[in-house]
Amino acid sequence: MAEPSKDRFGAILLRAALWLALLAPLFYSTYGFANWLASRRDDVGSIVFAWERDIPFMAWTIVPYWSINLFYGLSLLLNDTRRGVDRLAGRYLTAQAIAVTCFILFPLRATFVRPETSGLPGFLFAVLGGFDKPFNQAPSLHIALLTIIWDHWRHRLSGISGIAWHVWCFLIGASVLTTWQHHFIDIPTGALLGLFALWLFPRTGELPFAGFRLATDRKAQRLAVFYALGATLLLAGAAGGALVSAVALALLWPALALAIVAFGYAGAGAKVFQKAADGRVSLASRLLLWPYRVGARINLWAWTRTLSPMVPVTDGVFLGRFPTAAEA
Repeated sequence: MAEPSKDRFGAILLRAALWLALLAPLFYSTYGFANWLASRRDDVGSIVFAWERDIPFMAWTIVPYWSINLFYGLSLLLNDTRRGVDRLAGRYLTAQAIAVTCFILFPLRATFVRPETSGLPGFLFAVLGGFDKPFNQAPSLHIALLTIIWDHWRHRLSGISGIAWHVWCFLIGASVLTTWQHHFIDIPTGALLGLFALWLFPRTGELPFAGFRLATDRKAQRLAVFYALGATLLLAGAAGGALVSAVALALLWPALALAIVAFGYAGAGAKVFQKAADGRVSLASRLLLWPYRVGARINLWAWTRTLSPMVPVTDGVFLGRFPTAAEA
């Protein structure tokens, strides 16, 4: 699909301003509502590893923590096309909707009590405490938005500015721990959510759900059911296992990967893999579907390991299984 030409800056700015006018109040109202609901419950638990108590409190890291609010707005305002604005806003909305739903259904509490701070950090912590209570934890919406915003700018910055951007994003990510605002489990779950939002609204190419038509091929339907069943079992394992150990939440990753493949077989097609004409695959697809890709490679090896790497068909033409690096 051809990419749209650049739009007038005024049109982009207006589009971004309209989105911000919707997103900002929607964020604070839904986020605050989830906090309020959790505060009224007496069964809100927490997931925290013992080693997290060794994480130092670093008051100054509230500055990079807060800076994501600036980049949130700038990322919308600084785009080349109105479609770019719409897709970024779609990622924001996806991350927010899923995170707030999780906060309402499965609220968690931050257990650390921050020491008193003064100066600029003290002021920023006070402002933060005015609307952010210790309930909205996993998946970290902060990390989900950071993943989205980091990806947005890594395509636009290079050289020294690109290195500086990666370093600052690392500080933002680390700050959720060093400000004692989140526990560790919030980070990988938040990153997974951010990657899903990037996959759902890719920077280039078609949307995964665009033109969806239910598959009529029986084999495709059967595969869709099998993959969906696998995703459901893994999701159930993550939910049930989390009651015993938080490590079980790692099953959310392969569960999401299988759900995406099931969606492809159900009718979305091969575009769920987001492979461009030049063979490149989007970062979100590569990371989200990594468990599936590993499983596919193992399956390929299991079925073909005893076959000959190549069988001559005619002069200069060979047919065989996928070769190893040495055989190739």
